[in-house]
Amino acid sequence: MSTPLFCLKPGLRLVLASASPRRRSFMEEWGLPFDVCVPEAAEPRPLPGEEPDAYVRRAAAAKARAALALVGGPSSGLLLLAADTIVALGSRLLGKPGDDADALRMLHDLSGKEHHVISGVCLITPDGREESFSESSSVRFHPWPDDILRAYVRTGEPLDKAGAYAIQGQGAFLVAEVRGSWSNVVGLPVTRLAARLLEQGWIHPSNTGTPR
Repeated sequence: MSTPLFCLKPGLRLVLASASPRRRSFMEEWGLPFDVCVPEAAEPRPLPGEEPDAYVRRAAAAKARAALALVGGPSSGLLLLAADTIVALGSRLLGKPGDDADALRMLHDLSGKEHHVISGVCLITPDGREESFSESSSVRFHPWPDDILRAYVRTGEPLDKAGAYAIQGQGAFLVAEVRGSWSNVVGLPVTRLAARLLEQGWIHPSNTGTPR
């Protein structure tokens, strides 16, 4: 078993309010113990004229509050983390496709163009406060022809992904360029998140073993 990168503050319980395997893997790679609580409440719909970053922060906060209710409310031993990620093509928000035809339409719309992937993060801290932030990354697709996009849709991967692609999966070939945080495109801006958790003393570097 590999040495953990980070450790939780003693007495603290980390709860991840997400069903995303990508977000779980980031916590596992850091070596942090955590519980998963996935609220069943539907994500809120964007409000008229609402900016994408404001919407995704609101969606992450709604997920955090729903999960908090399931785990029994705030406590001095609880740190709850929720996140939500959207794809914005201009003023249009692209969620998860409804079916293969919808996925193909999204991929055609993104092909050869630049779009933004925006993640909202909400933390409910041990003293019961809500902290939220958002991060945006620019992504440019290569202009792929229809038969290539159809082949990708047939893999089934696009169906549960915002914008109908996964940069960390088979869909990596679609992307020609990323400006900003790569992990943000996957679903969690880990640099900014780690900095905040370390700053507050909720996690600390592991001191197990001796660096070589």
